[in-house]
Amino acid sequence: RQFRELGNAVLLGTASFWEGVDVRGGALSCVIIDRLPFAAPGDPVLQARIESLRQQGQDPFRQYQLPQAVIALKQGAGRLIRDVSDRGVLVLGDPRVSTKYYGRVFLDSLPPMPRTRDLRQVQGFFGA
Repeated sequence: RQFRELGNAVLLGTASFWEGVDVRGGALSCVIIDRLPFAAPGDPVLQARIESLRQQGQDPFRQYQLPQAVIALKQGAGRLIRDVSDRGVLVLGDPRVSTKYYGRVFLDSLPPMPRTRDLRQVQGFFGA
């Protein structure tokens, strides 16, 4: 509530913050995702799922890890635009978006929006 009321506040949150947060309007104008939201490789549940998929002759990365991360990214990005009048900047800071083959899978999963690497365009969006 306080974040919404301040209007120019900075709110930092982890991936667990991506679900259940609804900030409509100008209070939220930028979401920065520093890393693609792959599950922690040391997670025992993930390791068991990977092993099960391998035993079935499947590719765990393509069949499970990548789709789960794409869903998580969409949830995180979805925090930005909650209403038809909302507008904002989504920053994906993970270089894998442009250096790995699966980066295109992430980008293609997002709603249509202008894309840029030009900081001046982003500054222009904010009127700086």
